Formats: sequence, C-alpha cells, structure tokens
Amino acid sequence: MLKARQAIQALKEYNPPLGDRSGLRLDFNENTVGASPRVLRRLQQLTLEDLARYPVREPVEAQVASFLGLQPEEVLLTNGVDEGIHLLCETYLEPDDEAIIVVPTFAMYEISAAATGARVVRVPARGDFSFPFEAVLAAITLQTRLIAVANPNNPTGTLVTAEGLLQIANAAPQAAVLLDEAYYEFCGQTLLRSIRNHSNVFVARTFSKAYGLAGLRAGALVGPAAQMRMVRRACSPYNVNAAALLALTEALQDQEYVCQYVGQVQRGRTLLQQEFQSRRISFCPSQANFVLVHIGSVHSAFVSAMKQRGILVRDRSADPGCDGWVRITLGSEAHTETLLATLRQVLTELKITPGVVA
Repeated sequence: MLKARQAIQALKEYNPPLGDRSGLRLDFNENTVGASPRVLRRLQQLTLEDLARYPVREPVEAQVASFLGLQPEEVLLTNGVDEGIHLLCETYLEPDDEAIIVVPTFAMYEISAAATGARVVRVPARGDFSFPFEAVLAAITLQTRLIAVANPNNPTGTLVTAEGLLQIANAAPQAAVLLDEAYYEFCGQTLLRSIRNHSNVFVARTFSKAYGLAGLRAGALVGPAAQMRMVRRACSPYNVNAAALLALTEALQDQEYVCQYVGQVQRGRTLLQQEFQSRRISFCPSQANFVLVHIGSVHSAFVSAMKQRGILVRDRSADPGCDGWVRITLGSEAHTETLLATLRQVLTELKITPGVVA
C-alpha cells in the first residue's frame, strides 16, 4: 500500500481558522483596505491571451531587485514567503540535519523543515517574548543547517537587533540563516544589505501585508547570488502567476499609497497600545501591524464577543508560552476607530477592569 514518508506522517497540519469569515478581519494580519486602486485597474486590462501564456517572472524580478537596490541574480520571486521558506528547506536540509526556530513564531518554518526529515530544535523565547540570544547560540551544532527568524516576529511583534542576528549568522556558517522581514514596512529595520557580506544570510519579503496582495501570493527571497543559483534549482520556473506579476509591477509604483497605509497602521498601533497601557493590561510592544495582548482565562469569550460585534481577532493560546494571549491586527484609521470602540465595550462586558486580567 502506498504510504507517505514518515516525516510527512508525523507533521502537524496547519489549519488556519475557517468558517464564517464575515466582518472586519483583524485576525490574519491582512491589509484591511486592500491594494492600491491602480492595481485593480491594471488587472482589469488582463486579456485572455495573457491568461493563456505561461508567466514570465524575470522582468518583474529585475524590477523588484532594482527597487530593493540589489542585482536580479540576488532576488527570486516566490509564491508568498511560504514558498521561500519551503525552497530554503529543500535546498539545504537533509534528513537528520537540524533547524533552529525560536517559539512562538510563524508555523511554516517548522512544517517546511520537518517535512524534509530534519530535526526541528525549538528554542523558547524569554518570558517577555524577547529573543533568547544565548540560548540560540548554545543550540547551534555542526548539524545545524537552518536558522529561521521572523523579524519582527509573528505573533509577538518583537524585533531582534541587527547585530544579534549577524552574530548568530557568524556562529553558524554552515547554516542558512533566514531573516523573514514580512513586516518590514511597519518597523523599517532590514538586513537586506547583509547578503553581500554573509554567504549564509537570506532575507524574505512579502507583498501581502503593506501592499495588500495576500490573495495573489507574491513574495521575494533574497540571498547571495551564488547561493540563489542553488535555490533556483529547486524552484518551478512558473511559480508566480501572471496576475500576481502584473499586480506587483503596479503596486511597486504607488509607494505613496503604501506609505500612507503604513502610517495609519503605525498610528493605530500606538493608540491600541496606549489603550492597553491605560488599563494596565499586559501586551507585547509591537513593531509589526498587530499587537499581542494578554486577555487571560477569558480569552475565548473575548474572541467570541468581538466576533459577535463584527470583528475577528486571533486567539494565540495554543502557541508555546501564549496561553491567554490574543493577537489583534491594525488597519486603516477608520478600522482602528471601530476596533477601539468595540474593544472598550467587550472589556467592560467581560469585566476586564484596569489592572485585572483573569
């Protein structure tokens, strides 16, 4: 009888919340208003002939490389950051190699690494969710072949210093070090230029968050040219579809729109954190487009009450060290106003008073 590989049989399947998705979606870290209107106008110009042809990735890859200040051979467009993670694992991990992740973090690092048969080494974040440098350095062995770090991290929003990350890369020259900058636009810190001086550093970017293209799955993996030649061998030549390539070309040209949206998110993030601070409710200071807040034992009731009022938020209690914590995405100014008004109602209803979290 046909059987899947043992590594696949042992995998925990990633199941995002489904079901009724109506209302204001503040649970998936999506752009709450969508891409630049220029993107939609451009997509409306797609022809049947365009759809009949295999997509050509390279011209858009060159455009993205120029935008990032890099050479085309250093950039690979991917089907979202997820594919970039998958490609790195397929390129560098053998069965019984080790991959280091700091938990809690984005689930796809562990899934893609474990699917190769590699052993995933989970290093717990500190109690305040800050990055455990010493523990990560201590976990590195000769078998370490991948270290994946989301920066800022998801679901915590915490940011790791550039110096610390490069110290880790230097300590593990035999390992691919992935710096996932999916939320770069909301914090402004990048190690993009480090690929020129570190032969094992890779940076992932997405156009799902600030650019509002999550539905088209457009991302980029950046790395040293010599290493990217190896990664390309594991990649399909037609991995990014024609609509995504067309949309990305247009989205990059409307930086005013992106900056305006990012500014609204950053101001909303400040307001939300000030709200929690004034109520003495614990939260994790964030550099991303979301805030992780400690609601305590009523976390399920909180998520349910918010949903009943038309706002979806994400219960992260199942993540390591996150029992009672809920993640809330920020969006446009109008959406933040709606969020704050609803949040105050729910906190009052659940009797979550200043300084009191069950």
